[in-house]
Amino acid sequence: MTTNSIHEDRILILDFGSQYTQLIARRVREIGVYCEIMGWDVAHEHIAAFNATGYILSGSPESALASEAPAIPDIVLEADKPVLGICYGMQSMAHQLGGDVDNTGHSEFGYAEVQVIKPCRLLQHLSDRADQQVLDVWMSHGDRVERIPDGFYVTAQSANAPIAAIAHEQKPWFGIQFHPEVTHTRQGTALLSRFVIDICGCAANWTADNIIDDQVRRIQEQVGDQQVILGLSGGVDSSVVAALLHRAIGAQLTCVFVDNGLLRLHEGDQVMQTFADNLGVRVIRVDAESRFLDALKGITDPEEKRRVIGGLFVDVFEEEAGRLTDAAFLAQGTIYPDVIESAGSATGKAHLIKSHHNVGGLPDTMTLKLVEPLRELFKDEVRRLGIELGLPATMVQRHPFPGPGLGVRILGEVTKDYADILREADDIFIKGLREHGLYDKVSQAFAVFLPVKSVGVTGDGRRYDFVVALRAVETIDFMTARAARLPFDFLDEMSRTIINSVPRISRVTYDISSKPPATIEWE
Repeated sequence: MTTNSIHEDRILILDFGSQYTQLIARRVREIGVYCEIMGWDVAHEHIAAFNATGYILSGSPESALASEAPAIPDIVLEADKPVLGICYGMQSMAHQLGGDVDNTGHSEFGYAEVQVIKPCRLLQHLSDRADQQVLDVWMSHGDRVERIPDGFYVTAQSANAPIAAIAHEQKPWFGIQFHPEVTHTRQGTALLSRFVIDICGCAANWTADNIIDDQVRRIQEQVGDQQVILGLSGGVDSSVVAALLHRAIGAQLTCVFVDNGLLRLHEGDQVMQTFADNLGVRVIRVDAESRFLDALKGITDPEEKRRVIGGLFVDVFEEEAGRLTDAAFLAQGTIYPDVIESAGSATGKAHLIKSHHNVGGLPDTMTLKLVEPLRELFKDEVRRLGIELGLPATMVQRHPFPGPGLGVRILGEVTKDYADILREADDIFIKGLREHGLYDKVSQAFAVFLPVKSVGVTGDGRRYDFVVALRAVETIDFMTARAARLPFDFLDEMSRTIINSVPRISRVTYDISSKPPATIEWE
């Protein structure tokens, strides 16, 4: 475990399986306090080694009444440190300490008003009303606490939860039935700040400047005077790693940029200009378009496409890395959600939806040692670092782009013709969003190529060509998303511009599916 100043004050979030657990961590980080997530059943020695300043217990889809319900580790309740139980975390605390939890049929899902009935350190002076202490909150529970344990008192109630918040009379232990981590709870950030800053006594020193200084020092200590190579994709994560490593070790870094023919329009040239020309980073560009397209011939299954693209990328990268015989380290853009969500993650509680190429995907024969300076960071933190490091905002704030690139935005078999058509359509859509001030109002937007033909009319002639779908979503955490309500006039303009400007497209559609049940990407 690190012991430098920005990690000395730290919150441990125990994950009981809530879909909001990562959101709790992000909120705590935004307040300026370092935190990590561990599963509720992690070995006690890992909890002890973390040496938390305080603990937050997450929600859960489970019932505290179940025979094998997730339980708070004894080491947490015996540590005599501040504890905040959220939803299930409060119910589990009450149940384990001798109170009663029951499923009474009085569920609450969505907006609720919580009335503070007795002051406590956690809730004091927090209110959404001028004349009374009432909080607008987000509830999501079936069970509720019916009787509090000895030593606790009730601090708040709602219409369907007579015990909506509790506090210990002597210990810094608190429980709340609602979710402060979601934006619907208007005082949620203030409440979490009250807990981690005022009650736990943490210093708010987890800032972009401090993180950069800390990582520069750690990289220099780890690497020394040895050489590092980095696979530069042009995405946010690898770009920030490149800028950070360049600041830390300068000419000891060599980036390998594999142009696989599945990038966006002019993206390869833009990457080279940003890093090689403007920042002075050494970048080797590999033109591998034909190799990738040849390898993808006849393949239509999306997972097989991912496997082929990922495997060939490793092959090409290793060939170039083999020419750099003095390299001792491999840098990767692994970020904290990659670690959490992948098999063998810090919690193991999230279902594995897709594999992450940065976690567990390296060959056993690899002799290079890993450098992963973003491994502790969420995506929004990575973006803030990028701006501080001087990367252009257009690169840092760019929407997510899948690792296999256009390979999974072309449905079915991938060909150069299809990729070229899609590149042109996607570029028109993205430029249109920027020109109309819509790009930063949506979380992710792109075009998808459909390998089906549709009848159209151009002038007086019949046209029988391909279909492109446009996709734009709004989301906070990318776990759920809704289709962006883009203005119809804008969509009409995009449709006309794409059909008139891109040969072999006869029809443009707009995807209005939400996640779930759909996913954000089509493949």
